[in-house]
Amino acid sequence: MTKRLDLRVDFAFKSLFGTHGNESILAAFLNAALRFPDEKKIQTVQLLDPHFNKENQEDKRSILDVHAQLEDGSRVNIEIQLNNKHDMEKRTLYYWSKMYSSQMKEGMDYGELCKTITINIVNFRYLSHITNYHSAFQLYEREQKLLLTDMLEIHFMELPKLLIKWRNREVDPREDQLVRWLLLLEASEDEEITQVLEEIAMQEDQVLKKAIDEWERVSQDPEVLLAYEARRKALLDEKSALKRAENLGEKRGREEGRKETIKTMALGMIRKGLDNETISDLTGLSQEEINNLRH
Repeated sequence: MTKRLDLRVDFAFKSLFGTHGNESILAAFLNAALRFPDEKKIQTVQLLDPHFNKENQEDKRSILDVHAQLEDGSRVNIEIQLNNKHDMEKRTLYYWSKMYSSQMKEGMDYGELCKTITINIVNFRYLSHITNYHSAFQLYEREQKLLLTDMLEIHFMELPKLLIKWRNREVDPREDQLVRWLLLLEASEDEEITQVLEEIAMQEDQVLKKAIDEWERVSQDPEVLLAYEARRKALLDEKSALKRAENLGEKRGREEGRKETIKTMALGMIRKGLDNETISDLTGLSQEEINNLRH
């Protein structure tokens, strides 16, 4: 069997969930993620242009992973992130605001604006104080827990937390369709997950079967593979750059801590009446630095 694309790479994810012809796959995922009651299940979904053009020179040009519109007009964006850039909450609010405001056309009333939802699938632990792998946020009054509006909805789905629950047999893809779809993103690296999902697809889930067949097909497409490898390399380079920056920050932090300790020691010596030369010999500080501390 051909090695399948890693669906955690945003390009591969979009090839499966954000491509025209695969709307039924996206609808099935959204039904599982948003947990609509049976009478409100999504039947059709329309893929929208993922680009937002910049409105001014300072504005960043946004490109959404998967941008879609539901039957009731609600807008949905799905973003998948391999690397933790430590800006998720600001990033998702920015994308939410762009999607919400882009609905407004000349002559429209504010009452015509539709619900806007962002879904963030992340391959790292993000909400450390929450054990659930799926968290949903809305606008509430803090004391009374009163919902202000349902126009804003932000989801985080943390794959590492789900994998822990899967290994501990705390979740079952046969019973929970969201677990089923999220585990599909991990299947390229796990034969057991692949086998379980293929059994479910053959026995009961025709849309999942379509997704696996399409995943197999795009994994053999030379043009897709070329673009996928370029994107995967860019993400690996990005991960390395983030790690280097993190290590550099830790090194600088240790150095700053060491300098502060030396300055504290020098201040103690000054209070005890030691002269500059003695303090310099003991701490390595320059005469200028010691005089600054004296002042």
